[in-house]
Amino acid sequence: MKTLQRSRFHPAVLTYLVLLVLSAVAGGLVHPVPHAAADEGINNLPLAHVADIPLPGRATRLDYESYDPDRHLLFIAHLGDGEVIVVDVNASSVIGRIPDVSSVHGLLAIPGMSRIYASATGTDEIVAIDEATLKIVARMPGGHYPDGMAYAPDVHKLYASDETGGTETVVDVQSNQRVATIPLGGEVGNTQYDSQSHHIFVSVQTRNELVEIDPTIDRIVARHALPGAQQNHGLLIDSPDRLAFVACQGNHKLLVFDMGARRVVQSFDIGKDPDVLAFDPALGRLYVAGEAGIVSIFSVKGSNVTKIGEGRLGPNAHVVAIDPATHHAFFPLKNVDGHPVLRVMAPR
Repeated sequence: MKTLQRSRFHPAVLTYLVLLVLSAVAGGLVHPVPHAAADEGINNLPLAHVADIPLPGRATRLDYESYDPDRHLLFIAHLGDGEVIVVDVNASSVIGRIPDVSSVHGLLAIPGMSRIYASATGTDEIVAIDEATLKIVARMPGGHYPDGMAYAPDVHKLYASDETGGTETVVDVQSNQRVATIPLGGEVGNTQYDSQSHHIFVSVQTRNELVEIDPTIDRIVARHALPGAQQNHGLLIDSPDRLAFVACQGNHKLLVFDMGARRVVQSFDIGKDPDVLAFDPALGRLYVAGEAGIVSIFSVKGSNVTKIGEGRLGPNAHVVAIDPATHHAFFPLKNVDGHPVLRVMAPR
């Protein structure tokens, strides 16, 4: 066996080899960060690439995700495979797959109930999943093409956007029964709960409106026009700052809606086909993820909203969730080198 010369190995190379061996021993749970991925527009974003966590299944569409900070579990809708993927973010590994959730779009974890709800668009159902066992415990009618969801804790009700049916489906989470269907008069985008007014707000994307629902009576109490909106789909409410953020897919705009004055106060150009929004309250950072892979990041300080970065994060990076403890941002990507991955980013 030929003896290697000491001078052929720089200390940095030896360190890299040791890390590769350790990664293999650990089971290869986390992919090393490739230079190509790390350079995909990250220079324009105040983010650092932490890791790519391999996800199971085919390289098909991934949709909404929801994070349970109590259990450190991230639930990801693998729409193309009709299942929910469960990731332990502390261990950086997949710990479960929940099948038979056809064309799953929306996901919402309710930690206090140890329950996850999923919208199974393929069967037009709302599916209840036990978070401890990762088993399906109930199925409810979800209208036609159920999508995003919100939870009103005061009344123990779940609200699901019935996108093409033009309604809001209301589910009593204590009985897992559909208790109301609210006509909205147009194609429905996302749904959010405002903890200050205790009302549900829904984007009606073919009317360029934000509809306000009182969950105690399950009726529309106001319709708010959104000047400058075209196909307002994405929605996030920052209740403490009394702001709502509306992502418009028709003209690639982010609207800032003053929840007190009930009017649009700012508008920003963002990446093409914006979809999911996420907010890190401690850092005051808003993330807007788009179908074209462009992520826009904003600083939110009270009523002061400014864009602080925008760039391409990865293919189809249209979904984002935040861990409020570590401030990590999670972007499920359907196809990186032929496989789905969860791209983990850290603020910088």
